[in-house]
Amino acid sequence: MTTGSTGSTFPKWQLAIILGAPVALTLGYLYYRRQTHSESEDRKKKLAKADKSVSIDGDEAKEHLNGPTKVEAAAKQSPLEVAMEFKNRGNERYRLGKFDESIDFYRQAIEACPGSNTVELATFYQNRAAAHEQLKQWSAVREDCTRALGLNPKYVKAYNRRAKAHEQLKDLSQSLEDITATCILEQFQNQSSIAFADRVLRTLGAHHATEAIKERKPVPPSSHFVSSFCEAFSCDPLKDIAVAAINPRGFMLAKTEFDQRNLDKVIPACTEELQNENSEYRALSLLLRGTMYQLMGLFTEALEDFATLIGDSTVSAKIRVNALVKRASIKVQLDNIEECFDDFSEAQKIDSANPDVYYHRGQMYVLLQRLQEAVEDFERTIELVPNFGMAYVQKLYVEYRNALMAEDPVRSFQLLEKFRDAMERFPKCVECYSIMAQILTEQQQYKEADQLFEKSIKMDPGNATLLVHRGILHLQWRGDVETALKYLQHAIEVDDKCEFAFETLASIEVQRGNMEKAIDLFNAAINLAKSETELRHLFSLKDAAIAQMNVASRMGMEASSLSALAASAMA
Repeated sequence: MTTGSTGSTFPKWQLAIILGAPVALTLGYLYYRRQTHSESEDRKKKLAKADKSVSIDGDEAKEHLNGPTKVEAAAKQSPLEVAMEFKNRGNERYRLGKFDESIDFYRQAIEACPGSNTVELATFYQNRAAAHEQLKQWSAVREDCTRALGLNPKYVKAYNRRAKAHEQLKDLSQSLEDITATCILEQFQNQSSIAFADRVLRTLGAHHATEAIKERKPVPPSSHFVSSFCEAFSCDPLKDIAVAAINPRGFMLAKTEFDQRNLDKVIPACTEELQNENSEYRALSLLLRGTMYQLMGLFTEALEDFATLIGDSTVSAKIRVNALVKRASIKVQLDNIEECFDDFSEAQKIDSANPDVYYHRGQMYVLLQRLQEAVEDFERTIELVPNFGMAYVQKLYVEYRNALMAEDPVRSFQLLEKFRDAMERFPKCVECYSIMAQILTEQQQYKEADQLFEKSIKMDPGNATLLVHRGILHLQWRGDVETALKYLQHAIEVDDKCEFAFETLASIEVQRGNMEKAIDLFNAAINLAKSETELRHLFSLKDAAIAQMNVASRMGMEASSLSALAASAMA
């Protein structure tokens, strides 16, 4: 499990984009409750066969073609009046659930309607699409909606219905573009449309992530990332090994290269050691190689090495517990939450006095919003390692979140004072300053937060995530895009493998309407992602930007104006 200094200990309240609006993808959307109106029993029976969520347009004429034939009606009425009568009869059949008959009436309406009456003609096609939708004739739905949009390019219902058809036909990119157009025309006021967009984005992002993970090329992590990862373990068996050999080989060479952050040389050296079946460093070699695989996002390989250690009762308890804790953190990235906690339980049975079990499980509880259980695990960690500053400040942070949710201002104030005490007690703990800075940012105490970020960056200049957070602060504080960009660019200079920096930069460029640049930056973040979960999130953001760019071009609008509209609607 990564530490606070990497920026991933707590859920990242990142700038996420759905159609240009800053919303949290992982939280989903609230659905409007549809209002229902009282109806008579007869009316309910007529509607029983129809999907009430599917709408048809227009009932302008008050009389229907009950008596005259098509020819007789044509002699007495104008072509448009005839068409409207057929449309009304189609609507009547639709409401009775007689969709095949309604389709035929809509066809007659289309045939009777003069080509110059484009708005009415578009309505007839849209209504026929609604009937096809009830019969799940999705290709016909798509075809009729496309005709309607050709006649009326801003027909919201046609965009929405075609989006559904594209979704059913597994053409998710086109579905996303159509629901994007729907949201734009509705000025981002319809929550059900936004929820539809979220669903399509999740599905499309998952599909792209599944494909991308197969072709993913492993990228060695930055030195700072590795150092932060190692600092999160109080009882790491690898820390106990000192290399004294002048010309080390095998495991000793691997440990030397790991300590010097020559990371590309670690796995080959461990593998060389493991070729000796009688090696005294077999278990440590498996642990180090598995750890390196984990850091590179090669989870299948890491799980194999950790499983070998965990299943070998001759391996020391300390090594097995370390392997279990690391395997648990992989399981959560693979969305195997139950198996993750099974590993923590097994680790606790093997060695109930190992603080790493409680510290990392506490972090998992935070991610799952099981805050009281997180506090208990952090307290147990502190009992076992009293000087572990990261556990102490993370406990304070969780308690602070609990106080906020309980709407207890007195408790919240007391915990902020404890944070200030912690900065004195653990003056070298960067998390004390960075977490406090994020809390102050939430409270809009921007000046003090900026000072704390400045101090933490001086303490840990290689920490790119701190620079990203400071950039976000300046966006929230003064709307200072240029200063924010400066910090984000500096973050990438410090650590060109900081996925968070690329993602945040991309999100800002979406807000500015620079879609092509944003897409390039999302691609950079995607190339650095280590898990399918991260890839799903990033692909969703990228797909949203692509859809917005394409729809803006089609509608002859500036992408920046769409972003501003969406942001205003979501504010």
